[in-house]
Amino acid sequence: MSKPPRRPLTLRDVSEASGVSEMTVSRVLRNRGDVSDKTRTRVLEAAKMLGYVPNKIAGGLASQRVNLVAVIIPSMSNMVFPEVMMGISEILDDTELQPVVGLSHYKPEREEAVLYEMLSWRPSGVILAGLEHTDAARAMLASAGIPIVEIMDTDGEPVDAMVGISHRRAGREMGEAIVKAGYKRIAFLGTKMPLDHRARKRFEGFTQALAKGGLEIADSEFYAGGSALMKGREMTEAVLERTPDIDFIYYSNDMIGAGGLLYCLEKQLDIPGEIGLAGFNGVSLLEGLPKHLTTMDACRSEIGRKAAEIIAARTLKGAEGGGEVVTLVPEIIYGGTLRNPPEE
Repeated sequence: MSKPPRRPLTLRDVSEASGVSEMTVSRVLRNRGDVSDKTRTRVLEAAKMLGYVPNKIAGGLASQRVNLVAVIIPSMSNMVFPEVMMGISEILDDTELQPVVGLSHYKPEREEAVLYEMLSWRPSGVILAGLEHTDAARAMLASAGIPIVEIMDTDGEPVDAMVGISHRRAGREMGEAIVKAGYKRIAFLGTKMPLDHRARKRFEGFTQALAKGGLEIADSEFYAGGSALMKGREMTEAVLERTPDIDFIYYSNDMIGAGGLLYCLEKQLDIPGEIGLAGFNGVSLLEGLPKHLTTMDACRSEIGRKAAEIIAARTLKGAEGGGEVVTLVPEIIYGGTLRNPPEE
């Protein structure tokens, strides 16, 4: 497994790659001086290919690093990533390191821009969600010369270290539980998957489990943006009107699952006899619902703690590292929306 190089890139590296002087490279990257468009393009393309990020901190700072940990996550609008941040803070609060957060909004180009800006301030480490990034972002990460921890997912190849769960396994285990409980007509409701790689992987594992049981998805509905609770209600209504013989709905997250549960209760459907429901994330906020939604704990706080421990150990204690893989194992939380499987 690859590790980030110990020596960060310098102006000389960009100079050699572009075939111009270090002074010219400096002028281009600072957007100063009289440089031809052809030369400017050559320098910028070389810098992007290498993953070079200009250094914005004071040149006299001895370590050329600051005690900041860049944390890049997709969103703060649901309960998932705040709990990850709590785990990170729990560990870093006892150190001299301070997390600084940037949001990607599930957009790769936005993540790339945030990463570029954060790396220019020379943080001591980076924690970022997911394993899928643009080529330029991966190049920047690989060339940063600092600990990098990709979190939430372990279904793929990290740049450096990764901490998370296997979403394919999570989807497969939920699918197996639903098949075992005897449901036959199953729908999937979730976010648009090009924007959410982890939901896509859960869907892949889920459909594999159904196929093994001789079943396939009977209907599906997807959304992007808006109130998750309202979207859950709307999508559940749409699916049940379109395919009224659905007997189970698997939601890509608990919040839309909660909206679906409220809709089914409003319609006085027999849950889990007539229809079963399950979500994902194990959001404690939903414990006050009339029925407990069956879900799966995504180990959010523990992921944050483990990632911060790797950064702290390698940054502050000089621990040897690189390539750490921490795969946590989530468990199904059986609520009142999945009927008991028949006795074997």
